[in-house]
Amino acid sequence: MDLQIAWRNIWRNPRRTTVILIAVVIGVWSMIFLGALMRGIIRGMIHNGITTLTGHVQIHQQQYPDDPSIDNSIDDPAAITQVLEQQLSDGSHWATRVRVNAIASNARHNASVTLVGIDPPKEKALSFIGSAVTQGRYLEADDTNAILVGRALAKRFETKPGRKLILMTQDNTGQIASKAFRIAGIFQAEMESTEKSYLFITRKAAQNMLKMGPAVSEISILLPSPDQASQTAQRLDTQLAGQQLAVRSWQEALPLLQSYLELYDSFILIWFVVVFVAMGFGILNTTLMAVFERMREFGLLKALGMRPIRIVKGILTEALIILFVGILIGNGLGLFSCYALSFHGINLSALAQGVEYAGMSRVIIPQVIAKDLLGANLVVLLLGLLVCLYPAVKAARFTPVEAMVHN
Repeated sequence: MDLQIAWRNIWRNPRRTTVILIAVVIGVWSMIFLGALMRGIIRGMIHNGITTLTGHVQIHQQQYPDDPSIDNSIDDPAAITQVLEQQLSDGSHWATRVRVNAIASNARHNASVTLVGIDPPKEKALSFIGSAVTQGRYLEADDTNAILVGRALAKRFETKPGRKLILMTQDNTGQIASKAFRIAGIFQAEMESTEKSYLFITRKAAQNMLKMGPAVSEISILLPSPDQASQTAQRLDTQLAGQQLAVRSWQEALPLLQSYLELYDSFILIWFVVVFVAMGFGILNTTLMAVFERMREFGLLKALGMRPIRIVKGILTEALIILFVGILIGNGLGLFSCYALSFHGINLSALAQGVEYAGMSRVIIPQVIAKDLLGANLVVLLLGLLVCLYPAVKAARFTPVEAMVHN
């Protein structure tokens, strides 16, 4: 009966009820939709960081993170790979790489780059380069002088597949190593800086050029889920103890990205509070106005013997119905908006330089997570009832005498 009476009361003034309902719907929708966009941004940043040669776990020689030179290479990767085969869960992928700084040049241009020697079959399942070639072809395991060049670097060098590129770097003996490679393919990355910075050859070609023998610069591991990274890194660190190796999860390898993740969590919470404050003032003002319009009604009810707690309960029930209906509609609109953008996302290619500076993906796809959805609904429901408590108490304190003199 209380619900039926409350439902009839809220529609005694349809215009006012509609205004409150629209405020709640817009508030809930903005919390869910913009929160999902923020999650999509951070997910894109994490995905870019992991697929751009980081992986979920990295293994280096102990001094390599502080001094990434050829002198700090892993001399015996075979012993480590045996441990990986035993310790990694099903669905995990790993690959060895050689990574050194180099100078790339052709007849007209030169640039400082990072030369990466990869195992083409394994790298295909591990990082972005396996599916990034847009012109020419991907590397094959037996390529000895083929190279992959980024689209931005190829444009700067005015070159294309089939042409030569000269690489010069320092080998394992401290001498200058120089070799000509033929461009097999052009790759396109999510960020233009990646296209300008990285060149890819086979790992064997890099080892021969640098006179490294079987040594490698790093071992990168991709797990079925990024949530397993910290636990896997700790387990591998224990198994490889005594070999002077640095085993790092992606959170340790990308500390700035981890800071962004924590910052966005706080920012989403602040956004929820800000939206509710703006919405709460509207709810409070409209509810209080409705209470004063019904002063004579509340005075009459008290004169007939109704207890103040029943008046408070009735007004909170009316507020609960409005909030609940607004939350349902707001959730529906928010989830529909996210679903509509889940296919193509929001393309920010026109703002590529600014987006890249912030480390964001060029396409933002909203990501809805249960924690944000539950948080938005609870903030609106609980704080909405708290805001409506003041008008409810105000109505309960009206006396019959005050109601009689009220016009």
